[in-house]
Formats: sequence, structure tokens, C-alpha cells
Amino acid sequence: MRLLNSLNLRGWLLVGTAVCGVVLAGAVATFGSSARAGAALEERKLPMKFNWIACEPNCRGWVSAVGIITADTPKDFEEFSRGRQLGGATVVLDSSGGSVNDAITLGRRFRNLGLLTTVGVSLRGGQSARPAVAPEAYCESMCVFLLLAGKKRYVPEAAHVRVHQIWMGDRADDAKAASYNAQDLMIVERDIGRLAKYTFDMGGAGDLLSLALSVPPWEDLHELDAGELKLTNLVTTDLVADVLPHVDISAPAMAELAPKTQARFGVEPEQPAKSTKTAEAVVRTGGAAAPVAAPSK
Repeated sequence: MRLLNSLNLRGWLLVGTAVCGVVLAGAVATFGSSARAGAALEERKLPMKFNWIACEPNCRGWVSAVGIITADTPKDFEEFSRGRQLGGATVVLDSSGGSVNDAITLGRRFRNLGLLTTVGVSLRGGQSARPAVAPEAYCESMCVFLLLAGKKRYVPEAAHVRVHQIWMGDRADDAKAASYNAQDLMIVERDIGRLAKYTFDMGGAGDLLSLALSVPPWEDLHELDAGELKLTNLVTTDLVADVLPHVDISAPAMAELAPKTQARFGVEPEQPAKSTKTAEAVVRTGGAAAPVAAPSK
């Protein structure tokens, strides 16, 4: 048996909800260059990074979470949160997804802290401009389930939330021609069960899983429309002020922010990032499966 790089994020029911059509006053002038947009695209190819965006004195700051969810992401968040009073803060997501089990662990941590979630590109601003959030961003695959972890969740109209089916990461590129065995099915069904429990624990609807599971790996990701975002309970408020108060909703131009391709996490990332595995079991060639780690709680 070949090494299972596990369920690809491409293979994970990801129900994406893109949130955060928010821009603080005076932010339009800070994001006029295509260079800034290009930088944002490059950051999404790297392991997820957390940054605190300070916004004083007339608004509260927020957490920027950009990049791929890897095995190190939950630990990185704990290090980031050490010494900070994050209870009730907002997390602005811009991500293609990543490791299923690590996303579940991180999402439960978000909920325990009572964090709010949305989707967008965080803009630090310049010397004369305040920080802002541009709404035209992407939340795909397991990012959708991080979005679901928010106590309150807002998705701006310009955001793109996209979902797809669970699949073995090392066979997603040619899923129809690949071969599968009973061990593969066990891993897929086990992780679907974990994700289903997490979805209901977070207050999501079964429609979220149904929509994601209906998109095979040989098709493009499905982008949720406004009706589906409400049907799946990914959106809990239509007011940006509920997650990012005291902001101006006018959106800056997002030059060269092209739609992303379907994320593949069972293969080597485009940037020097640690290989991401969506399942924890590893099958050695000619041997038995390695012990499976306990499900995330």
C-alpha cells in the first residue's frame, strides 16, 4: 500500500463562508497597488500566520489569520494568543483550507475563546490611513469550518466561500483513475464522522455537509450563494458591525486578486510549507496501518 497523504483539503467537505466586507474610514487609499494584492496572494500559499491588527482609538483591533492550516497551526495560535486578551475578538480569515483534524482542533479553540469570525484581507494602512478589511477574499475547504467556529459570523457580499468533497490527497489529481482499498474508505468515513460532529457542535446545519459532499474532486469547488450561506448557518448576522464595530463598509479595489484554484494538500505546497495531511493514519508499504490518533474533542 502506498503512503496515504490522507484526505486532501480538496477532499474535505469544505463549506466556505467568506466573511468580512469591512473597510475602516480612509482605507481606500492604502490598497491601490497591485503589489499589495500580489503579496496577499503569496501569503495564502504559506502556513497560516496570525497577526494582531491594532485599531485605535475609535475601533477595536482584530486577528488576521492568513494561509494554510498545517499540523503546527494550533500550536502557533497558542503562542500568538499567549499574553493577549483575545476573548470575544474577531478573526478575519483568508485561507484555502488545510489539515482537517488540525482545523477542527483550532476551531474548537476559537469557540472556547468566544471569538467572532469573518472573511477578508486585513490591511494595516499607511502613515495617514487606518487599518481596514477588504471584503473580496476567499475562504475555502477547512477554512469554512474555521469560519463556522465563530460565535457570530458575518460574510460580505464580495467574499467567496467555496466547498468540495473529501478525498484522498494523493489521488485527487486523477480521482477517477486511481485505485482505493478498504483502509482508504475507513479513513474517509472516520474523518467525515469527526467533521460532522464538529459541524453540529458549532451550530452548523447538515446542509453544509450535504453541499460539500456533493462536489467530487474532478469538479470545481462550489461557491455558496447568499441563500446557501444562511441555509448552512454559516452566517449568523447581516451586520458587519456585529463582528467589526465602528467601521465604514466601502470596499477598496483589490487589484489582481484572481479566484484561487482548488487547494491540494496531499501534495507538496507551492511555497516552502510543511506538507499537510488531512488524515492521521499512515499506511506503510507492505505493512499494516500505523496507530490512529484519537479524534479531536
